[in-house]
Amino acid sequence: MIKFDFDIHEIKHFGMGIALGLAAGVLAVSLGAYHIISEDKAEAAAKEAELTAENEELRGQIKKENAVEANTETLAGGGDGWQLILVNEEHPLDASYVPEKLTEISPGYQVDDRIVPELQQMLDDGTAQGLSMYVTSAYRSYDQQIETFNASMQNRLNQKMTPLEAYQETSTSVALPGTSEHATGLAVDIISTSYGELDDRQGDTAEQKWLMEHCWEYGFILRYPPEKSDITGIIYEPWHYRYVGKDAAREITEQGITLEEYLE
Repeated sequence: MIKFDFDIHEIKHFGMGIALGLAAGVLAVSLGAYHIISEDKAEAAAKEAELTAENEELRGQIKKENAVEANTETLAGGGDGWQLILVNEEHPLDASYVPEKLTEISPGYQVDDRIVPELQQMLDDGTAQGLSMYVTSAYRSYDQQIETFNASMQNRLNQKMTPLEAYQETSTSVALPGTSEHATGLAVDIISTSYGELDDRQGDTAEQKWLMEHCWEYGFILRYPPEKSDITGIIYEPWHYRYVGKDAAREITEQGITLEEYLE
């Protein structure tokens, strides 16, 4: 008879080794399966995020296209809706839009004929107060806006900015073609004769101080006020005035809000 002489401790260790080996094998299989499942979940999540982004982009595009159509119809239609038309990056204007009737307000500058009486009165009253100011920009076509944007961007490129930096900085001060209020014929840039630069110091001139205080009386608002660029998308422009009608102009000025906030 063959006698096997096993130590009880050896048997326990052997059994534990088998058990641990089996457990390790199960764990390895489980981890492998988990890794596969995790990869599948990550891939599915990434795909879902991609589809969500595409859907949001599509919805945004549809919204813009609807806004283009609505804006064009409102500007061309009757009633007073045209006065409060909102044109910005989220509410663009059709590239082919041209005001039905443009009238020259000063040599080389035209505006929508409907705002001429109030605009002319505002300029005349300013002159009567001993102020000296003039219109430096008014209606701009889509093509003219392209030229304006490109010229501004080129100036920044000449300052050694990268193309991306030049584009981003330009878009904070010059509206992209199709998103500029100048295309409506309802906006004008007015500057002081004593200071011709388009920067913050323009707001310190006597002419701008008077305009900011009284423009609402003629149906105009300072369209891009200070500390509101997060709402308007455009930096402070103490020269850009927009016609919205006397009632809206008074309310917007009294409340210290933007056209975007007024129309919410």
